[in-house]
Amino acid sequence: MLVWLSDYLMQINSNFAVLQYITVRGIFSILTAMAVSLLIGPWIIRRLNYHQIGQVVRDDGPESHFSKAGTPTMGGVLILVSIVISTLLWSDLSNHYVWTVMLVTVAFGAVGWVDDYRKVFEQNTVGLSARWKYFWQSLIGLAAAIFLYYSAQSPVETQYIIPFFKDVAIDVGVLYIVITYFMIVGFSNAVNLTDGLDGLAILPTVMVGGALGLIAYLAGHSEFSTYLNIPNVSGSGEIVIFAGALMGAGLGFLWFNTYPAQIFMGDVGALALGASLGLMAVISRHEIVLFIMGGVFVMETASVILQVASFKLTGKRIFRMAPLHHHFELKGWPEPRVIVRFWIITVMLVLFGLATLKLR
Repeated sequence: MLVWLSDYLMQINSNFAVLQYITVRGIFSILTAMAVSLLIGPWIIRRLNYHQIGQVVRDDGPESHFSKAGTPTMGGVLILVSIVISTLLWSDLSNHYVWTVMLVTVAFGAVGWVDDYRKVFEQNTVGLSARWKYFWQSLIGLAAAIFLYYSAQSPVETQYIIPFFKDVAIDVGVLYIVITYFMIVGFSNAVNLTDGLDGLAILPTVMVGGALGLIAYLAGHSEFSTYLNIPNVSGSGEIVIFAGALMGAGLGFLWFNTYPAQIFMGDVGALALGASLGLMAVISRHEIVLFIMGGVFVMETASVILQVASFKLTGKRIFRMAPLHHHFELKGWPEPRVIVRFWIITVMLVLFGLATLKLR
């Protein structure tokens, strides 16, 4: 929005031309989203407490989690509001990538909101049935995938890029829709599975989202993309604004979500943030790199799949409890230790993911 305003303001004072730079707007996007999050956070926590919108704890979970019962949930609303305000304020609203990521994020947030609403007001841990949740996730993810496929203006926007190899770009054709669908829906559920401890999911999301924003900026810059030998996706640089908003909103939320948490993001936040990560990776053409940087999310999801498969096939469990963070809790690790070690792992994986930009 301010990009359009700056066109007029430059006629008055040329210094307003600075608002045309994506990097400057990206920084202000981070600061704006964080400020909004910190300002409205206490009010949202009070309202959630007033309406008794508290966390429902599973009976079969670790005993240490019983003390979390009643902690305000659905805090993802705080994240989404901050992201939307900052993105609308600082991005170029004529860019279709910005609108696609923002609308998909909000739509997945709406699915999560219904899920959380049923959990809280019906006092059960099931919420929206798995069938209906997957249906709506699939519908939104498929719609986004089809839109991106048919709106692509160059072959590189739908090619599959393999890290570590120069000039390896696979033209997947219509399979692009399938890959995009699984990236969006898969990472939406992966982040949701990871969101089980105070601050465990939000900081890795912030770090991975920031790295994807950087990659999208490099991919959208003709000179940088040529130098790094990565696909030049015209217009993807504006994703930096959304990624910045995600980082700022996430850090602002972490202020209240750090151990011991005053608020949980709930499915409204986890499903939305996961979908946004998957979509940003697709737009920047670095899906495989997301699997590297988001290794914590991948591990958590894999632990659930392996646990279920092992129990059904052999009747035995591989882990004491899935997802993986509960396994370490039941081994006797204090919750803060699990959280911080997963953060450290994410830092290393994000750095390695960024290193793949040069390892070609």
